[in-house]
Amino acid sequence: MQPTRIFLVAGARPNFIKIAPIWEMMKKGPDEFDPVIVHTGQHFDYDMSEVFFRDLGLKKPDIYLGIGSGSHAEQTARILVEFEKLLEKDTPDMVLVVGDVNSTLACALATAKFRCTRQSANRPRILHVEAGLRSRDALMPEEINRRLTDQLSDILFTTSEDANLNLINEGIDPTRIFFVGNVMIDVLLKFREEARKSTVLETLGLHRGSSKTEYAVLTLHRPENVDSLDRLATIMRSIQHITQYLPVVFPVHPRTRIQLERLGLDKQEGQDRRLVLTAPLGYLEFLKLLMDSRFVLTDSGGVQEETTVLGIPCLTLRKNTERPVTVTEGTNVLCEIDPERIGAEVNKILARDFKTGGIPRLWDGDAASRIVNVINNNKILLLN
Repeated sequence: MQPTRIFLVAGARPNFIKIAPIWEMMKKGPDEFDPVIVHTGQHFDYDMSEVFFRDLGLKKPDIYLGIGSGSHAEQTARILVEFEKLLEKDTPDMVLVVGDVNSTLACALATAKFRCTRQSANRPRILHVEAGLRSRDALMPEEINRRLTDQLSDILFTTSEDANLNLINEGIDPTRIFFVGNVMIDVLLKFREEARKSTVLETLGLHRGSSKTEYAVLTLHRPENVDSLDRLATIMRSIQHITQYLPVVFPVHPRTRIQLERLGLDKQEGQDRRLVLTAPLGYLEFLKLLMDSRFVLTDSGGVQEETTVLGIPCLTLRKNTERPVTVTEGTNVLCEIDPERIGAEVNKILARDFKTGGIPRLWDGDAASRIVNVINNNKILLLN
C-alpha cells in the first residue's frame, strides 16, 4: 500500500514551527506517510525563514514556490496560481495548512477549487491546524484567513476548547473537529533545555559578570501597529518610558524597521543604550530571550502562547486576541496601545504584583502525536 502523500504548507515564520513536530512525527513511525514540505516563500528573508529550518532540525523544503512579498491580494493571488500548478503536477492525498497567514487561505482555497474538477478518488483533503481561533475583528486580515480556511477544511484541529465552540457556532460538523492541543508548545517544550545554552544574552550585553541584568522584550509586526506611524510612535513612547527602569530588547521585523526609519526612531538605539534593537533572531535565541525576560510586550499571537507556558508576564499591544485562553488561564493582559494602561501593568510587574497563570489543557508537548493519530484513524474516510 502506498504511503499517504501529504503536503505540509509553510509560508511564514510561525508556520515552520508548527509543521516541524508534525513532519517529525510522520517520519518517525512506519512508512504510512510521505510528508512533503511546501514553502510558499511568503517570507523570503533568510532570518525570517531558513534559519528556522536549521534551529528546528527541519529539512529544507521539498518544494519552494518563491512567492515573495506584495499586498494581501497580490500575494494571495500568486500563491493560488502557483499552488494550483503544483497540484496539477503532483496531486497529494492531503494538504495540511497551519495558522492564519495568506499562504494558509490561498493553499486551502486552491485545493478546494482544484478538487471540484477531480474524481472522488483523486481529491486531496484539506486539514487545518489551529482552527477555530477568533479575534472577532473583521478588519484583521488573519481573521478573514482563519474563517474562510475553516469553512473549506475537511478536518479541523483546535488548540483550545473555546475554538471548538467557535467552529460549532459557525455550523461546522462537530465530527470534523478535533481538540489536539498546541503544536507550538510541542516545539517549545522539546527545545527549552537546548535554548538555555544560547549565548544570545551575552552577545546583547545583558549578562554582566555572574549577575543577570533584568530586561523586557518587545516584538511588533501587525499592520495595525506597524503601518500606522502614529500608533507606532505612541508605542515607542511607552517603550522609552519603560527603559528608565530596565533595558528593552527589540528584535525588529523587516517591515517594522522601515517604519522606525521613517520616524527616525532607528537612531534611538544609539542615544539610549537601554533600547536594544536586533535583527530577527533564530528560534533558539528568541526562546532563550523570552525565558530569561522579566516581561514581554507583543502583538504576536504565538508569543502570547509561549509566555503563558513559560510563566512570563505578557502585555499584548492589541485590543483583542484570537487566543483568549492566554488571558483567561495564562499570563496575558490586553493593553491596546494605551500608555497609561501599559504603564500601570509594568508597575505591577516591577512590584511583583502581576497575575500568575496556568498552562491550558493539552498544551503538553503531544499535540503532533494526536494530529497524526487522528489522520490515521480517519484515513479511510479522508481518502474515499
